[in-house]
Amino acid sequence: MPIFARLFVLLCAALCAGAAWADWIRESNENALKVLRAQAEFVPESVAGKGLNAYDGEIIDLRANHNERETASNLTLIAELELQLASEEDSRVREDLQIMVQYLTDKIESRQIAHEYLIPYHNLHAFLFSSFNVLLDPRNDRARYASALERLRKYTGAAEGYTPLTELAVQRMSARFQAKGLLGPYHGQVKMDLENAPNLVAGIRAAFERSGLQGWEGDFSLLETQLDAHAGWVRAELLPRARPESRLPAEIYANNLRHYGVRATPEHLITVGQYGYQLIRNEMEALARQIAEQRGWEDKRLVPVILKIKQEQVSRDELLALYQERLTQIENIVRREDIMTLPQRSAQIRMASAAESAAVPASHMSPPRLIDNTGEFGEFVLVAGNSSQDADALMDDWSHQAVTWVLTTHEARPGHEMQYSSMVENGTSLARALFAFNSANAEGWGMYAESVMQQYLPFDAQLFSLYNRLFRAARIFLDPMVNTGQLTAKEAEDFLVEQLGMSRAMARSDAQRYAFREPGQATSYYYGYMSIMRLRTEVEIALGDDFNQREFHDFVIEQGFLPPELLRTAVLEKFVTQVEKD
Repeated sequence: MPIFARLFVLLCAALCAGAAWADWIRESNENALKVLRAQAEFVPESVAGKGLNAYDGEIIDLRANHNERETASNLTLIAELELQLASEEDSRVREDLQIMVQYLTDKIESRQIAHEYLIPYHNLHAFLFSSFNVLLDPRNDRARYASALERLRKYTGAAEGYTPLTELAVQRMSARFQAKGLLGPYHGQVKMDLENAPNLVAGIRAAFERSGLQGWEGDFSLLETQLDAHAGWVRAELLPRARPESRLPAEIYANNLRHYGVRATPEHLITVGQYGYQLIRNEMEALARQIAEQRGWEDKRLVPVILKIKQEQVSRDELLALYQERLTQIENIVRREDIMTLPQRSAQIRMASAAESAAVPASHMSPPRLIDNTGEFGEFVLVAGNSSQDADALMDDWSHQAVTWVLTTHEARPGHEMQYSSMVENGTSLARALFAFNSANAEGWGMYAESVMQQYLPFDAQLFSLYNRLFRAARIFLDPMVNTGQLTAKEAEDFLVEQLGMSRAMARSDAQRYAFREPGQATSYYYGYMSIMRLRTEVEIALGDDFNQREFHDFVIEQGFLPPELLRTAVLEKFVTQVEKD
């Protein structure tokens, strides 16, 4: 069967086993297949990770002119989608076409801007860890695992017709060394990536060991040797060309913000964040005083109260069980208060491995595949604190009693886990599930979920619900201030420690996020949160006493990852109109 036909068969099982597709979703998904198929020509690992098993054995294209070839492919797709958009009558299919056109347009723009300003940088250790960790995920059908052996041989060049990926990466990076005016990657980032490399290689080995596959050891040994040599090349050739300061050109930073769904200027973000920060801090100071009085603490100031509550640490051995207990308690509140409709099944929480913690140094949601899903759901991956004796290395921010309520709400229910559960169980078009995704519309919901739950939590957990909101308000001005040269990363770190009582290790990690890990991403939380809060206000004004928060919440998450402007249109034109009719 031709690969296109096989992919279409897979799509017919997409998102929810046994779900009845509406005609418009079927039509929209046929369009999405074109985009996925084109993507798979360049980064098939990403497409396979979304559930298109036909690409499990294929690997990234880093051959010469790959950027130019991908841009040409995107332009062809945009022309096809726009031609269909001109004649499409179904408003939902039109929305999805617009989502995909915007997605492809943004990809082209990002590629062009990066080419104009930066020497390309490929962190192969992190890329390969993600490739194998996703494919060999225990949630996947074990029949897929054998493709990891095929990938491994292609990455190493052992498969006929393939060049080692390490060689291709060196060619792509070194080919731009002589271009005038280009900036290398930030020195601190490259150094940190090299330091994390052993953990990531160990993580790849662990993924193969748990898979039960046979015959991978020889090829893996070759990959280890290649990666070790590649790390040596990075130290010798790329590190001396790395830029000493993390700050990016303004055009790169502005593009980063758009990529994360933040369509605002740095100046606007700083103004909004600084105002919101003071507003939230005032609320926290009043609540901290009440908590201190109840507990008989002499010092009632905010930061000392925060530090006192953080002393109620939970041991690593007991932490997972406590988070699972919190999940049950939160679900009971959601049902009792009729906040939203919960699935009957349990949400999944697990501890992160050392390699996962190195790759993503913060607790997060590991999403399920959204195509050909046979019952897999998202996992809340808990990156625990540590018990270092060095005060500067101790991270105690996510392992104390009060914060467990808030983090569970954000990452599990009714936060991110509910977003993915809705898409898996209810059926959502691929355009809304995959191509509309950005950090603002995902993290905005997680933060909104925290605010909805706040009033039902114990006082200390309410304080840390506000704390998380204060932290995100700080991020929305700290990140652009670092990236416009108004603050150094060290000054941002010091602010978080001194004004929020954050551990030095956590503050350093977050400042690194602003400076070089993901410049711009940290602004997306508060930005997305404001968007949802504004939308809720509009709906409450329109519906008055007819507003029902459960119906509103269920409708919003059923829309998938619609961009804010399209979500607003859907809510006002469909949800509000239907309630008014009823």
